[in-house]
Amino acid sequence: MADIAERRGRGWCTYHGRVTEARKRVLLAKPRGYCAGVDRAVQTVEEALKLYGAPVYVRKQIVHNKHVVNTLEASGAIFVEENYEVPEGSTVVFSAHGVAPEVHEQARERNLKAIDATCPLVTKVHHEAKRFAAEDYDILLIGHEGHEEVVGTAGEAPRHIQLVDGPDSVDNIVIRDPSKVVWLSQTTLSVDETMETVARLKTRLPLLQSPPSDDICYATSNRQHVIKEIAPECDVVIVVGSTNSSNSVRLVEVALGAGARAGHLVDYASEIQDEWLEGATTVGVSSGASVPDELVMEVLGHLATRGFGEVTEFTTAEERLTFSLPQELRRDMKKAAAAKAS
Repeated sequence: MADIAERRGRGWCTYHGRVTEARKRVLLAKPRGYCAGVDRAVQTVEEALKLYGAPVYVRKQIVHNKHVVNTLEASGAIFVEENYEVPEGSTVVFSAHGVAPEVHEQARERNLKAIDATCPLVTKVHHEAKRFAAEDYDILLIGHEGHEEVVGTAGEAPRHIQLVDGPDSVDNIVIRDPSKVVWLSQTTLSVDETMETVARLKTRLPLLQSPPSDDICYATSNRQHVIKEIAPECDVVIVVGSTNSSNSVRLVEVALGAGARAGHLVDYASEIQDEWLEGATTVGVSSGASVPDELVMEVLGHLATRGFGEVTEFTTAEERLTFSLPQELRRDMKKAAAAKAS
């Protein structure tokens, strides 16, 4: 579908203030969709397929989005749960959510060509965990139990890390030395809930240290911020994203907490139910950080056929951050280019 900029001449516009006028319309959140880490991870699999040929194996979902995974599968990617499912000597890509050190060791034991597509912002949290563990700190990792990112980070220092899964988990922690304790967090959490958890931790542990810089990634924060801005105006908010995407699920929760009358998570426009729109005059639309914008455009097209043809793009931040491809892949791409040139 046409780019948003191309549509502004047909009723699309960008607005940077508060929206107050009530009419049948769509408020389109920006930023939305792909963050730099997701873009890098998806490109990593695409370039690996071009360079090495199919199949390229991917441990876990490269990003938490059904459409992206299906598209890469159609191009020759094979998704597995663990390294032992990858034939010895094959190429395997590690997902954007990061892996524990033991996963790298398993890959070496099976002589796998491993390409690490971990988001650099997740890698930052891994480095923090290793540094504080080396200084013998107790580390309180705020995150959701079982999430791949949490599993990977905890694997960096399992004897030092305790999971804190929300504010209600604070009372269960056990600390050796209250003067040597720090909190870290999963990058895709609700900002508000994380701060509530930290506040409760600090009530119990006044000397609790914070990470050197914010662990919740810029993309997660930005998407939640713009949803908060438009939610009070919305009868219903539709977030495009998969149910296993933490940041997508959080967007629906944030929208409801900020005043949206209803909120729904969908992978595709076809999942939108007409009864959600009954009596609505304003629909908010956003998408999780692992969602290609083409899926959002399909949602807007679906809404237009139901009378919601006027779209106002509501912008709260501009995102320009990019990450280079993993060094293992860049090295091989450079060698291939040199061989072709010669």
